[in-house]
Amino acid sequence: MKIGVVVFPGSNCDHDAWFALSENLKQEATFVWHDSTNLGALDAVVLPGGFSYGDYLRCGAIAKFSPVMAAVKRFAQDGGLVLGICNGFQVLTEAGLLPGALVRNAGLKFVCKPVALEVATVDSPLTSGAKKCQVVTLPVAHGEGCYVADERTLDQLEAEDQVLFRYRDECNGSMRQIAGIVNAGRNVMGMMPHPERAADPLMGNTDGLVLLNSLIHAGIVA
Repeated sequence: MKIGVVVFPGSNCDHDAWFALSENLKQEATFVWHDSTNLGALDAVVLPGGFSYGDYLRCGAIAKFSPVMAAVKRFAQDGGLVLGICNGFQVLTEAGLLPGALVRNAGLKFVCKPVALEVATVDSPLTSGAKKCQVVTLPVAHGEGCYVADERTLDQLEAEDQVLFRYRDECNGSMRQIAGIVNAGRNVMGMMPHPERAADPLMGNTDGLVLLNSLIHAGIVA
């Protein structure tokens, strides 16, 4: 499986994602620069964490105008698998590929710690290998990870089984404890926790592998 990892100016988890995919999971991972207008022959795209364009204006607000995002939108519209992690999730909401928004954490403090997540749906490329209500522990590191949306959108996400994960305990003030979602087409996914940072036994936690392996399986059988 060939997976592209987008690199924006300010990305700082691009190499983490690349290492997890290429070294831990033995897939063909390649970097895609922010000014690329064509993704080439990819099976999936990952938008990694970091501080794209220094998080000026607000997280992801400038990155959505990068040339690569036009290519990512076309890729998603054609059914390609897209995963946004942390800042990548923020970019996807700013670009309109996922509903809602990520705003300042409750208490206005940066949160950096392992968190327990409950898998809310297994009907997605990212969670198909997990069990419903399975609990995984993944690290978070964000200042603007509070997921917000209007009540109608929140109701729709729940009714259509589009919530991927919920925080087991209060983390950042996210509405309905939402930690990740999938679009209506079930091919664009965003999450604030970092599965790529829980993919190597040397890190003492491999809970992220069930998610990344699910994504790879979905790309192979597509």
